Order: sequence, then C-alpha cells, then structure tokens
Amino acid sequence: MTSSTLAAAASRKPTKALTTWELWGRLLVVPYLIVFVVFVVYPVCYGLWLARDPGNYVKLAEDPIFFRTAVNTFIFLVLAVNLKMVIALGLSGFFVQSRWWIKALSLLFILPWAVPSIPTILSVRFMLNPEWGVINSTIFKLTGLDGPNWLNDPTLALTFSMLMHIWKSLPFWTLILIAGRLAIPTEQYEAASVDGASRWQKFVFITWPAMKGIFLTSTLLSMIWTLGDFNSVYLLTGGGPADLTHVLATLGIRYLRLDQIELAMASIVVALPLVLPLVYIMMKRLSK
Repeated sequence: MTSSTLAAAASRKPTKALTTWELWGRLLVVPYLIVFVVFVVYPVCYGLWLARDPGNYVKLAEDPIFFRTAVNTFIFLVLAVNLKMVIALGLSGFFVQSRWWIKALSLLFILPWAVPSIPTILSVRFMLNPEWGVINSTIFKLTGLDGPNWLNDPTLALTFSMLMHIWKSLPFWTLILIAGRLAIPTEQYEAASVDGASRWQKFVFITWPAMKGIFLTSTLLSMIWTLGDFNSVYLLTGGGPADLTHVLATLGIRYLRLDQIELAMASIVVALPLVLPLVYIMMKRLSK
C-alpha cells in the first residue's frame, strides 16, 4: 500500500452509526414531511400553476370588485390592525395590575379568543339581522322604530367585520404585550416614582422603549395573519352586499362560485407582494 493510499485512508472519517434515538427521530419526522408535502407544498405549487397565465391578472385588474377588494384590504390592515394593537397596548397596562378583581376580569376578557370562531361570528350575524335580530328587536321595544339594516350597507358591514376581528383577536395580543410588560424590572418604575415621574413619563421613558420591539413585531405578525383572516368577513357579511365587503382572503370564494378557478388562484397570488415583505421585515427583526 502506497503512502498516498495510507494518507487517504487515515483522513477518511469513520462512518458513525445512528443511535436508537436518532433513528426514531428521523422516522417520526417522516409523517410530518408527508403531510407537509401533500397539504402545503402540493396545493401551493398547484395553485401557482393554475395562476401562471398573465391574462388572469389582466382580467383581475379589469374587475371593479377587485379594486374595491384591494381598498377594503388596505383599510382593514391600516385601521383594524393598528387600532387593535393600540388598544391591546393600553389594556396590557390595565391587566398587568395585581388586584384580584382585575385578575377575575381577565378570565372573562380572554373568552372571545378562546371560543371557536364560527359559532361566535354567526351569533353576531344573527344579532344584526334586521328583522328578528336582538339589536333591532331591542331598538323597536325601546323606541317603536325599526333599526337599520346593519349588514346591507357596505360601510357598516365592513365596519362590523373589522370590529369583529378586533374583538376576537384582541385578547391574544393583549396577553403578548402583558408578557412584555412583566419582563420590565420593577426597580425602574420605583426609581422613577422616587424622582417624581408621572405615569405618562414612566410610559414614555421606561415602558415604551422596552415594549417597542415586541409591539412592532406583533403588529407585523398581526398584519400577516389579518391578510389571511377569512372568518371575520365571510362568516359575517359573505362579502356582501353586492360583493362590496370582500377582502383578498375572501375574494377567491367569489370566483370559485363563478367557476373561475384560475382567477380565484390569481387573487390569492396577488396577496404575495403584500405578505412576503411583511414576512421578510419580521424575520429581520427577529434575527436581531
């Protein structure tokens, strides 16, 4: 055996046999990979294949409902998300207090997030029914007047959809921000109290600098989830009246009902230029 052969054999690393735990770990990952490929990778690739024709996006742009949907989505993101996060920031300062009745109230506050979405939103839709809904029935009993047709006005219907979204997801984001507040050392607030700082000064100089990172990251994540929020709009208004309250998450159903599958897929792909930058910015923030 030559010296070069001996050197090559010496440099060759011995093959390490898998331990029992490593073997079981790889075997248990296989079902997850199969489910991921079948229910995530394949549908996404098939949807992109259906939406590959540039003509679909021309037809989409020519549809006046698409422009209205894009405006609705923008309004939903700007108003609903930011209003929800500002309210969550304020409520986190309220629920972080250690009084017993506040802790008891927090159990009721978290219920909207804990209960299933479908029966909750359908119950609100029943309450807003102009003929036999609870709200209009109460208005008639108190005033003798018929209440408005809440969901037959596009502005009111979209407003109630945003309120439904805020009410349903507000407890979750409040809990996230409460966790951020609890991470702030209490000594900083005690020192500020000794120096005579007001509540507003404590918030500006202690709370907000410590909470800014988690608040902005939560806002970005909430925007991403809101873009895919199907329930708040579709279960409450069905996209009506006259398809004027659709958002990008529900527009595909309209095209599926019209048997226009390619346009349905294209309406979903159109949301990617909104989602991908938000995901990129959020991952950059998390990497820091």
